[in-house]
Amino acid sequence: MRGPSAERSSGAYALIGRALVALLLSMLCAAVLIAFSGGNPLSAFAAIASGAAGSPHQIAVSLNRTAPYLLAGVGVALCFRAGVINIGAEGQIAFGGLGAAAAAIALPVANPLFAIALALLAGAAAGAAWAALATAIHLFRNVHEVLATLLLNFVALLLVQQMLAGPIGQFGAGFLQSPLLPAAAWLPQLAEGFEAHLGIFIAAAAAVVLSFLLWRTRFGFALRVTGRSRHAATYAGFSLPRLTWGVMLIAGALAGLAGGVEVLGVHRRLIEGFSLGFGFKAVTVALLGALEPLAVVPAALFIGMLETGGQSMQRQIGIPSALVAVIEGLTMLFVLAATARRYTA
Repeated sequence: MRGPSAERSSGAYALIGRALVALLLSMLCAAVLIAFSGGNPLSAFAAIASGAAGSPHQIAVSLNRTAPYLLAGVGVALCFRAGVINIGAEGQIAFGGLGAAAAAIALPVANPLFAIALALLAGAAAGAAWAALATAIHLFRNVHEVLATLLLNFVALLLVQQMLAGPIGQFGAGFLQSPLLPAAAWLPQLAEGFEAHLGIFIAAAAAVVLSFLLWRTRFGFALRVTGRSRHAATYAGFSLPRLTWGVMLIAGALAGLAGGVEVLGVHRRLIEGFSLGFGFKAVTVALLGALEPLAVVPAALFIGMLETGGQSMQRQIGIPSALVAVIEGLTMLFVLAATARRYTA
């Protein structure tokens, strides 16, 4: 009988290899598109690299962009491992940002350690609560989790919009946003003059914890069995509803934490639409990381740096930054094609 290490090496590493091939294919297709548009692919990729890591400021921006992708991505990966298709990270991130901002405004604390912890816990709780609503609809009303989580994204965004138009909105602002949050609740920078915030360490720690949970605990074993065969999981005595509740609450809490990190570390206020794209791209990050929490770390870093460098590419050589979205879309398509047998088994 194989242990978790053997299963991990034979399964996850094979998927990581396929994901890397899919990534190379997507970059090759992007190079062809750049060449057809009259650009130089090598210059375009060099501009992306310099824009993402060409200076301490750009590195900091890339790391800050990576943090929410990593937090939401590892949660989505855990759900997919269990065969639960959670497409609701977008709304959970938005609700988490709302929870963190509301806690920071309503319960101001002078001590930065307590203020940050309170706001982040409120964000995680809000994200978990929104995931719990989708789970309840799925389990109690027999609505497929894809439909429940997807549609609740739009409800969450509208609720955040209404809150910004009312109780926590800044009066007289040109667009919907909250007042600046108390300085004690801002995530600290990693170093003086280096704008990357603490969120990247929080996200990396979450990936390590989830990897341990997946590969070294009974709960993780149950998730892996359920993802491979629900009939086998039921025969082994695992409760499918309990497992569904578990992974959805964990994923929702991580997505809510991602929203809190983005609000407290980057914007320092709640802004309408701050979460747009994070949740859906977290699916790309999870798939690119082959649903292995530790492999999601470089996948999230790649997407974060790609988006940061895309703006530089447009400025330097005139190739639209929309090419970044093309690369992300192609990557997801190739990853899905490379791993189709696993997701349909």
